[in-house]
Amino acid sequence: MIRQAFAPMLGMFLAATVSAQSDLPFAIEEITSFDEPWSMAFMPDGRMLVTEKKGNLIIVTQDGDKHPPVVGLPDVDYGGQGGLGDVALHPDFADNGMIYISYAESGDGGVRGAAVARGRLVEGGRSPQFENMEVIWRQYPKVLGRGHYSHRLLFDDEGYLWISSGDRQKFTPAQDMQSNLGKILRLQDDGSVPDDNPFVNYRDDNAFVDGNGVYDQIWSLGHRNPLGIAFDTEGQLWGIEMGPAGGDELNLIERGENYGYPVVSNGKHYDGREIPNHETRPEFYAPAITWTPVISPGDLMVYGGDMFADWQGNAFAAGLSGQAIVRIELDGESAREVERYDMGARIRKVTEGPDGAIWVLEDERGSSQGRLLKLTPAS
Repeated sequence: MIRQAFAPMLGMFLAATVSAQSDLPFAIEEITSFDEPWSMAFMPDGRMLVTEKKGNLIIVTQDGDKHPPVVGLPDVDYGGQGGLGDVALHPDFADNGMIYISYAESGDGGVRGAAVARGRLVEGGRSPQFENMEVIWRQYPKVLGRGHYSHRLLFDDEGYLWISSGDRQKFTPAQDMQSNLGKILRLQDDGSVPDDNPFVNYRDDNAFVDGNGVYDQIWSLGHRNPLGIAFDTEGQLWGIEMGPAGGDELNLIERGENYGYPVVSNGKHYDGREIPNHETRPEFYAPAITWTPVISPGDLMVYGGDMFADWQGNAFAAGLSGQAIVRIELDGESAREVERYDMGARIRKVTEGPDGAIWVLEDERGSSQGRLLKLTPAS
């Protein structure tokens, strides 16, 4: 394996690329707004499923018309970074109506963790229904606190389900094979483990949950808070994650690799304690890009449409504290930030629409609701 060469910290050097709102290369159309929106997914008919952290899943048209919230979702543990998270359609949704949601759930003694459930989306009647719900995955172990769930969902072209699982602000689980925290996971669509996952033959009698080794689920480890995962046009998986105080990372996600957290990071602990940089430990897979100051990435998308033809194959990161959309050029195993678009608000989600328009969910804006925006080329 040729490891990614250590990349310089680009964020602090690219202020000149930050665009003023009047200079943006796209027009912004406000479609509607939501109460703490977190994710969205397009259905085959062009409508969207949008999640709200407090527990609502809403069907909305591209004109902003909303259906009543979907009925039958599980109770979510709302608070901090927790609540209803991602939504993804099964690759055969048009035939089976199956959707997948991630969410925070509570456990005994005040502990919490992320979970993934699937069910059929059934329309008709007064409200859409989430029927035959089945929980197919849970973070293990549940821990105290309401941070770093991550729980992004992604299906690949072969029908495998990918889940990003944060370290839950507990540091060491990211390196612990008895835990699925701080990992990128690969599962079958029913939650079972593919036979060719990298750690299927790893053996540790203490790493079993309900008779199954959690290590079987793991594709990569040593992650902190991976809030975006996306495949590029070459079929390579990329992940973007929040660093601690500094050191946000974009990583090429390779089979069985260890990305080093919390042993290494290009940031440091919030109390000022140093963490060795990636370059000090070459046995860990180094990031393609790190950002200090941070952008606080909330999502990652690779663009493949025709509407912004010059951007085909580029990645787009949603910046929360950065209040921007960050455009990234991918070139094989390397990447570089090429432009940053100032949106004037925390950006939670960036998605390509069916016609190639770019759709954006803002995070909550103080007392204001997060808006759904449609971006098209500036005239």
